[in-house]
Amino acid sequence: MLTLDEALGRLLSSIRPLAETEEVSTFDALGRVLAAAVSSALDVPPADNTSMDGYALRCADVPAEGVLLPVSQRIPAGVVGLPLEPGTAARIFTGAQVPAGADAVVMQEQCESAGDAVRVNVVPQLGQWIRRRGEDVQHGAEVLPAGTRLTPQALGLAASVGAGRLTVARRSRVALFSTGDELVMPGQPLKPGAIYNSNRFTLRGMIQALGCDCNDLGIVPDRLDATRAALREAAQGNDLIVTSGGVSVGEEDHLRPAVQAEGRIDLWQIAMKPGKPLAFGEVRRADGSNAWFMGLPGNPVSSFLTFALAVRPVLLALQGAPAAAPRAAPMRADFDWPRPDKRREFLRARRNAAGGLDLFANQSSGVLTSAVWADGVVDNPSGQAIRKGDMVAFLSFAELLS
Repeated sequence: MLTLDEALGRLLSSIRPLAETEEVSTFDALGRVLAAAVSSALDVPPADNTSMDGYALRCADVPAEGVLLPVSQRIPAGVVGLPLEPGTAARIFTGAQVPAGADAVVMQEQCESAGDAVRVNVVPQLGQWIRRRGEDVQHGAEVLPAGTRLTPQALGLAASVGAGRLTVARRSRVALFSTGDELVMPGQPLKPGAIYNSNRFTLRGMIQALGCDCNDLGIVPDRLDATRAALREAAQGNDLIVTSGGVSVGEEDHLRPAVQAEGRIDLWQIAMKPGKPLAFGEVRRADGSNAWFMGLPGNPVSSFLTFALAVRPVLLALQGAPAAAPRAAPMRADFDWPRPDKRREFLRARRNAAGGLDLFANQSSGVLTSAVWADGVVDNPSGQAIRKGDMVAFLSFAELLS
């Protein structure tokens, strides 16, 4: 069996980023991946400004507490004041440009208004409460490199340097279908031997959460001809085909021969639990090019975690984002795990009020409630028993699903 790291190495060494890019409004770029760096056309802030409501003044004019200064002007945000007259103060409000000649701002709570004057009740320090021109970003600086996946705060940074439009990678197009005659959709009668298709909803949501376009082809019957037809349809206009179920070697598992007939496939056994089988390959398009193919196991938790750990990095790589491994946080186990598996395990757990981790009681790959109850997984090495109080590696779903 391959280790998960070996499988990821093979996957990512095969994937090349999509060549197509597009320009979009910064308003509409959330979750997209930058194809061109963003550099600043200005200093941020563009001029010295105040971080407090108060009074702009010269430190030399306030050698001691209690000095009374006439107020020579009022400067709200968005207004450029006049140069400050020596021996006076300017009433100023947060974000307003500091007038020429002022070298400090005293917050209003440390001052007393006295008609047309102000009493300054502290001795100011040079430069206090002044945000200097360019202290956040300097003109010409690269603020967001190519490959950045755009978060809300990244969009705010792009806007702060005047970038109203951004060049991003085209969205990955992902075709999705499930195999299995036992699968029915919620809302339909559940016949004996049938189950509702939860994987379709889970995987569709995970694809969309990564900012990809999902072409949902539904449920494909357990027949070789139907599976081949679905693969041909899925390959047209899509970059990646994702399936769940049918990647074993049983008589009713037709994905392997179907992909072999329509392209090529490797069926890997991954040393991870849950999620042992993983298929990877290519499906030919009518024009001779290929769409990538990834086949996931059918058990709902296996499918969920295999997508998070193997498909997610592929989709990010297609869009040009760096293939960074999810960051594990060391946390205290508030549980015992005395009988570890020989495979690397991903145990559904959640943080508790005491700062440790609780374990879901049933770690079966068919128990989807564990993935809802948990807020992450313990990444447990093969053969590693866990005793209460041990430090373990915790991967939050915030890391794995975004």
